Amino acid sequence: MAGSAPAAVRLTGWGFRYASRRAWAARDVDLLVEPGERVLLTGASGSGKSTLLHALAGLLGPDEGEQAGGITVGGQQPGRARAGTAVVFQDPDAQLVMTRAGDDVAFGLENAGLPPDRIWAAVDAALDAVGFPYGREHATAALSGGQKQRLVLAGALAGRPGLLLLDEPTAQLDPDGAALVRTAVARAVADRGSTLLVVDHDAAAWLPLVDRVVELRAEGGAVQHGAGWAPAPLRLPARTPRPAGELLLRADAAGFTHRGSDVPALPPTDVAVPAGRTLAVTGPNGTGKSTLALLLAGLRGPTTGRVTAGPALTAGLARPGRPPHRWRADALVRRIGTVFQHPEHQFLTGRVRDELALGPLRSGAGDDAASRRADELMERLGLAALAEANPFTLSGGQQRRLSVATALATVPFVLVLDEPTFGQDRDTWSDLVALLAEQQDEGRALVLVTHDAAVVDALADDVLRLTPATGAEGPA
Repeated sequence: MAGSAPAAVRLTGWGFRYASRRAWAARDVDLLVEPGERVLLTGASGSGKSTLLHALAGLLGPDEGEQAGGITVGGQQPGRARAGTAVVFQDPDAQLVMTRAGDDVAFGLENAGLPPDRIWAAVDAALDAVGFPYGREHATAALSGGQKQRLVLAGALAGRPGLLLLDEPTAQLDPDGAALVRTAVARAVADRGSTLLVVDHDAAAWLPLVDRVVELRAEGGAVQHGAGWAPAPLRLPARTPRPAGELLLRADAAGFTHRGSDVPALPPTDVAVPAGRTLAVTGPNGTGKSTLALLLAGLRGPTTGRVTAGPALTAGLARPGRPPHRWRADALVRRIGTVFQHPEHQFLTGRVRDELALGPLRSGAGDDAASRRADELMERLGLAALAEANPFTLSGGQQRRLSVATALATVPFVLVLDEPTFGQDRDTWSDLVALLAEQQDEGRALVLVTHDAAVVDALADDVLRLTPATGAEGPA
């Protein structure tokens, strides 16, 4: 991969249908990208953007599904051009292969045959370019999602690929980290030595860095947007200001340290979660935001301090004095709904409809009630056409909406949502945020872990900013 020439990309009437799906993920796509050109791919959630990048990376073989039309990279089939192609997926865990950060970046360089005396200089330069905060020896398992994303990008940039494919490369990054990554990418492709295709729903931030914008249409085909194009403004929900209600959850000096580590993943932190309010948890990558979400959701017990539930949340429990992480699963799911940082980690069934019905059924709802709830949520979040689909075959944005819907399905008192707007286009973002606003207006408490400034502006009553040195700073 090291030092590959910039590659041309050509798609002619191209389409792809996954083996487990009836509908085409993408179809009738005609696209020519010249060597060294920089292109931003946009389109609705589920329009096939990630599928297209996977195809260009040579990762969609005959066993994956049916392909139509033509697709080449540098005049070759993508599989034959793979040595000169680097890709960053939406989920960085899918690409980390080594236990130490430096080794992970060096892995691709070693496979490409770069002389050993040049490898570590290239590794250090790549880590520095993306603002990776640790040295080569740092364990990859100890990284936050955003830090993993930077590490994977460093590995992609290190070998100077002829084709660089980026799928939501800043989605899990704090604003400063996202800006640093865009700068690193801009430097990497400034000499036109690499062809760039980037997918990012934060389209406006990439416009100064790309030559043109191509939109994939959900109904098939692609259109090029002319100079001066800008994404449509977000639709913000109408809000009903209301005073804080009864305290539902409380964290008192709650922190967490992983076994064998001397550094806390979350320093002692105080949080109050009252009914009818939305708390946004923000801050740089690696400050413990997702860890705090797991503690508040009752999915992990703190190693310092405590998390307690108020009377409205413990009503009906046989042992109301127990902390949430010691509640039975059926009791927890009726009281606290959770969205993980990686939505695929919480899917348990083989159909979207079954996934949405599972929570209500486990919490005691009958078949008819569970089915009605599933239908309602699928309709609200644009998933009705995917009712029979396997959740693991959905796009990243569709999986995120499904995970939010599963959290809402049991009508819990508290919602703890980690990056709930990840991977959404302008319309699905607005629909999702409007639905969350309704939950608050109905008296539920929301805790949103997010780097999305727009969702903070739209929903947050209080903001808790976590910092690397002290843990909590706020609420503001």
